[in-house]
Amino acid sequence: MFDVIAAFPGQLKQAFEIGSNIDIKLEVSGIRNIIITGLGGSAIGGDLLRSYLQYEISIPVQVNRNYFIPAYADEHTMVICSSYSGDTEETISAYNDAKSKGCKIACISAGGKLTIMAENDGNYVVKVPRGYQPRCALAFSFITMLMLFVKLKFIKERDNEIAGLIDVMSSRSAVYSDFSGGTNPALNIAEHLHGRIPVIYSSNDLLDIVNLRWRGQFAENSKTLAFGNYFPELNHNEIVGWQENSEFLRNFALIYLLDREDNPRIVKRQKITKEILEPYRGIDIEIESEGNSKLERIFDLVYLGDWISFYLAVINKTDPTPIEKINLLKNKLMES
Repeated sequence: MFDVIAAFPGQLKQAFEIGSNIDIKLEVSGIRNIIITGLGGSAIGGDLLRSYLQYEISIPVQVNRNYFIPAYADEHTMVICSSYSGDTEETISAYNDAKSKGCKIACISAGGKLTIMAENDGNYVVKVPRGYQPRCALAFSFITMLMLFVKLKFIKERDNEIAGLIDVMSSRSAVYSDFSGGTNPALNIAEHLHGRIPVIYSSNDLLDIVNLRWRGQFAENSKTLAFGNYFPELNHNEIVGWQENSEFLRNFALIYLLDREDNPRIVKRQKITKEILEPYRGIDIEIESEGNSKLERIFDLVYLGDWISFYLAVINKTDPTPIEKINLLKNKLMES
């Protein structure tokens, strides 16, 4: 897992090369909406893309995590099926549903049944390398999908931004993979989280899916539960829940993910919320994204979270790689 996370900049570069070679011939002038369907690590790339483009792209984008796609889907819908393994049963079901509704379809996969079905049906497949766990193949699910959007002319090209992202991630990798000097922020934060339950708060704009990614990585890598919510919604309900069970709440670590483009009213809410909840939580950790572009700032926090979850696993004396409970669940589903 250490080697895979450290090599993420190279994965970004490889994904960009794959995306640059996409040669899809599909008429999309009549597309009125886009559905990205997938689960787990294969869906998070679509989530990040939707969040990244939400104030730019004029076509509605929805991420679907289910066996079926919404009823509004029709011949004016572009469906992108993302399944790293190609054997995710929910995504295969959604593919068949999209096919029955006459949607335009493209797939991103490393193989499996989905790839065979799509190719037999004449639908384009962006093929990515095998050998990763889905959560470790984020560049292949995000960058290739971003490039697919470019190739379909839903958005303008992103070559310079992606090149900048690769440079930033390369410098971050050098810092986060060095655990010998005591100045590694990922390791330092993981040490503060040891024995605590992370609760992640962020805005609902740029960082909503970063928030979700962190929770997923704590679960799969660190083998620990993590919770999260978004401003401003949490100020209308969850904030009140920090009242009872005060002794237990001392085990919670409140992590505030911040971005310089957060709405000024959100910034104010974050400050006041921190003051209100200070007597109840165990510790506060504030982390602000860094980078020249939105893309860099999103992945600045995504990558930091990946490393924190890795180091927390090591501190917990657990192997971050296996996902035994997921495999057990899948085996039981196959038996039934």
